[in-house]
Amino acid sequence: MKQTFLYIFFLSITLGISNGFAQEKVLYKQIDTTKLFIDIYYPKHADASKPKPAMVFFFGGGWVGGTTSQFLDQAKYFSERGLVCFLVDYRTKNKNKTTPFECVKDAKSAMRYIRKNAVKFGIDPDKIIGSGGSAGGHLAAATALIDDYNEKTDDLTISCKPDALVLFNPVIDNGPAGYGYERIGDAYKSFSPLHNIKKGAPPTIIFLGTKDKHIPTVAMEYYKLVMEKIGSRCELHLYPNAEHGFFNQSTSKENYTSTVNFADLFLQSLGYLKPKE
Repeated sequence: MKQTFLYIFFLSITLGISNGFAQEKVLYKQIDTTKLFIDIYYPKHADASKPKPAMVFFFGGGWVGGTTSQFLDQAKYFSERGLVCFLVDYRTKNKNKTTPFECVKDAKSAMRYIRKNAVKFGIDPDKIIGSGGSAGGHLAAATALIDDYNEKTDDLTISCKPDALVLFNPVIDNGPAGYGYERIGDAYKSFSPLHNIKKGAPPTIIFLGTKDKHIPTVAMEYYKLVMEKIGSRCELHLYPNAEHGFFNQSTSKENYTSTVNFADLFLQSLGYLKPKE
């Protein structure tokens, strides 16, 4: 009886039967004594025999702080819609005394780990969506556009590039007039997504508030212009008078609902989701 109880308790943690638990938590990287994990949320009633698209979330926090819980609501929503969702932890300044460059390395490591283990997670390695907010949006875009800043232990034969991007007020300009330049310096030329858009960039949808103090609307409009110039799809949804972080459900349920609905339609248009019944 005791063994049966312990087995059921273990399953409740692993499969997320108990509220508040991820359905699975996996170690994707270890640097010295620092262990980095991914929380995974699976669709409840999906056909296990068919690989599913994946959606990978990176939290915001200026590469300084933050937690994976920021995108928990979005992960639960899209897992219920049929995606396998991944909430990625990565090193930050407050917790690990690291720089933004290590953040990019971790984001790339996570993407490679997920693609390498596609069969294990039941996902389609050619349908991986990168997503994130603020600095996490930068990381998602960086995995798609930035060639430098790879962990020396990574298998570079495995692509870290997502097949689509869903970005929430992302940091996309790290140049002299952009965000984080005081920490990035002249390395922005190889670090800033805006300065590294190239042919083959994945289809992208972006959400931004017009009163965002960190990300000027004009910068995002220019990003969209350059994306379209090189032949890549880029949708930009502007929210009048909305500030940074406007998309979080704790900030505005209305904006949260609006952004996930537009993202849902975007992913439907790519064939990653079926229309809602």
